[in-house]
Amino acid sequence: MHENLIKKAKQILTENYQPGGFTLPCKNLYPFQWLWDSGFIAIGFAHFDMPKAKQEISTLLDAQWENGFIPHIIFHTDTDTYFPGADFHRSDLHPLSSKKYKSTGMTQPPVTGFVLEEMYNISPDKEDLLTFIESEIDKVYANHRYFYQHRDINNEGLVYIYHNWESGTDNSPIWDDIWATVDSPRYDFQRRDTSHVDASQRPSKREYDHYLHIIEIAKQHNYSDEKIAELSPFLVQDPLFNAMLIKSNESLIKLYKRIGNNEDKVRQLEQWQQLSISSFNSKLYDEELGCYIHYDLRNNKPLRYISSSSFAPLFANIPDKERAAEMVNTMMTKFGNPDQYLCASFDPTSERYNPKQYWRGPVWINLNWMLYKGLTQYGYKNIAERVKQDTIALIEINGFYEYFDARKEAHGEVRAGYGGNDFSWSAALLIDMLSD
Repeated sequence: MHENLIKKAKQILTENYQPGGFTLPCKNLYPFQWLWDSGFIAIGFAHFDMPKAKQEISTLLDAQWENGFIPHIIFHTDTDTYFPGADFHRSDLHPLSSKKYKSTGMTQPPVTGFVLEEMYNISPDKEDLLTFIESEIDKVYANHRYFYQHRDINNEGLVYIYHNWESGTDNSPIWDDIWATVDSPRYDFQRRDTSHVDASQRPSKREYDHYLHIIEIAKQHNYSDEKIAELSPFLVQDPLFNAMLIKSNESLIKLYKRIGNNEDKVRQLEQWQQLSISSFNSKLYDEELGCYIHYDLRNNKPLRYISSSSFAPLFANIPDKERAAEMVNTMMTKFGNPDQYLCASFDPTSERYNPKQYWRGPVWINLNWMLYKGLTQYGYKNIAERVKQDTIALIEINGFYEYFDARKEAHGEVRAGYGGNDFSWSAALLIDMLSD
């Protein structure tokens, strides 16, 4: 039924795959390897080219630091087509950073655990995949241990992010309140993203000043987690990031049990999981809004905004059935208008909503994929099907863009797909949704 779409999606992944054993999110705009992109890309490859799916994960984990940290960008090549690049980030400042790869000193949502389980579920050769998982899983475990040891300053099972780029939802309106409290210097720099994409679809110059300011603070202290926790003006407990960690914990527990002889690790994961889910539910759920929200750890206050991240906990089996029902009600009331595609990345009823600008409103395929899976798990088959059909429609009408206008009226003669085109995770996750 969707043979041509699947054919095109496979072609995009194959063309974006690099000789170094990793896949570009998209050519020109993102010329390196990104952490959570690689995870989603591996899920797509698993359906038709398992060796590439395995290589994607192996290459990613090969750049892991000695303390378990996995950076959000790995700079496999020297190119000045991206800013800020390796020379700005200076990962070498951290004593335990990779000696083999240049990278950033920040991370992204920890998807690798659940990606390994997805690959296992997809693979027709379970034995072969389990052998592969056995060779890599301890690195993923070490990454989780890093988070609980270095990013959970209150020992409450909720880890913090110290930069908005770590959230994956780079310029979300949720961060506006934080930027209002930060007096960042004005930097002189030459951006590269706006030479590939319309500047109105990207974060502003002033936002980039804030982004660079936080990195400069981290660099001044050689990316020390302790110093960052003490000094970064941005310190947030993010429901999307923590939900990905919890989902990946769940996957690691299942996979270690399949492998056997890992009782200590399973026990530790179960302890982290119990504390994480309990704190997640007690601290990040907003009864009045009927969904999960972000918590500003630096200023010690909840950030009471609704975004697509608010519903990611459905994917990680975090809410009970009653709470899930409240969340779905909130989602459909705010985001489910028939003249909108599901699911906008930010509350369409908010004055901060911008349907064209990056994470301030457009629909993203990776969040839709999580929502589709999460709604299905909780028995909301009809709404899950709407998310799936809306995702297919957006790509059919516009092509495999990075993000899409949620307003149906915007999709006429002009394309309302924005950002990079031939975008790898849009292709990968569509393959997965269509194979379901």
